[in-house]
Amino acid sequence: MGNCIQALSERVTLIASDDTWIEGNAIQQLHTTARLAGMRHVAGMPDLHPGRGYPVGAAFFSLGRLYPALIGGDIGCGMALWSTHLESRKVAPDKLDKRLRNIDEPLDDTWQALVSELAPAGVGHRQALGTIGGGNHFAELQCIDEIHDAQALAALRIDEKKLLLLVHSGSRGLGRSILEEHVRRHGHDGLEQDSAACRDYLAQHDDALRFAQANRHLIARRMLARWGVDGEQVLDVDHNLVTPTVIAGEAGWLHRKGATPSDGGPVIIPGSRGDFSYLVAPIASEASLFSLAHGAGRKWMRSECKDRLFKRYSPAQLSKTRLGSHVICQDKQLIYEEAPEAYKPVDSIIASLQQAGLLTVLARLRPVLTYKTRGECC
Repeated sequence: MGNCIQALSERVTLIASDDTWIEGNAIQQLHTTARLAGMRHVAGMPDLHPGRGYPVGAAFFSLGRLYPALIGGDIGCGMALWSTHLESRKVAPDKLDKRLRNIDEPLDDTWQALVSELAPAGVGHRQALGTIGGGNHFAELQCIDEIHDAQALAALRIDEKKLLLLVHSGSRGLGRSILEEHVRRHGHDGLEQDSAACRDYLAQHDDALRFAQANRHLIARRMLARWGVDGEQVLDVDHNLVTPTVIAGEAGWLHRKGATPSDGGPVIIPGSRGDFSYLVAPIASEASLFSLAHGAGRKWMRSECKDRLFKRYSPAQLSKTRLGSHVICQDKQLIYEEAPEAYKPVDSIIASLQQAGLLTVLARLRPVLTYKTRGECC
């Protein structure tokens, strides 16, 4: 357990085994972030990788000051897991693909009552609700591949004979506009917690969280409607957010950038689109700043993926995975950027967290059909 919780300095912790791939630039970004004013502690998860100035796959705890730039532009990005009424043994992925069609376009008028019910009133970017977006966002049908805790699955009302739907998306353009306006007015210096600017940001941040949750809900409902079946939400967890938190007896601000909360019940940690996902029960710990990995974590920069892969794979070949699943991605650049080879093996991420005593596995899920985009993304 101890060797997977590494103290890199007095204020920097890394959750990773010795053989976990961690890029040196990501470690440097952890140390840089730890030197911000008021920063008390930072913790990198095993999916840690470099971001735009600040690392992704990390949690940051500060006193007296919070930092919107640490959360980034996709406030509320997270994952929702739905149980569906689709029978695992009876579905044909090709037929589901055809019935799903294009879900990159805005919702039509028949959805507006539900949009008004779910989304915060008065915020912009509502035309993006019900759409996935680009980057690493996706929606994926999954089947249960292994059960590790049948009782826990029953408590979540998950039927092993039915497919699950995992939706990974966030606040779309709303979160980006909030961050851009904040940086334009205040730069990257952070906000004093008692200031009017901080109160204003937190109000917008909370709107973006609700927007992101509504977006995932609408994506799931939209897909289920295309397939003509019902479903129920099992969980919805944000992994880009800031929350007031007490750690080691000190009241401060816990920022998460690509880090899943470990203090709110079961969560899902997905691999790449050609890998398994894991439904897990977190074990809350101050050592990890009450956080876990949010996925496999990138191994390659987006800009280098196509050059590395285009001689080995065509887009059509990348639409089929080693696990037999199908990927819908008609953006020829994105399908290379999101290839399984560009990510760390998710088993190594889960193993590090298990060895650190931070989770127990409830089930392993296998991808069946993944939707990225029908067009030149989104």
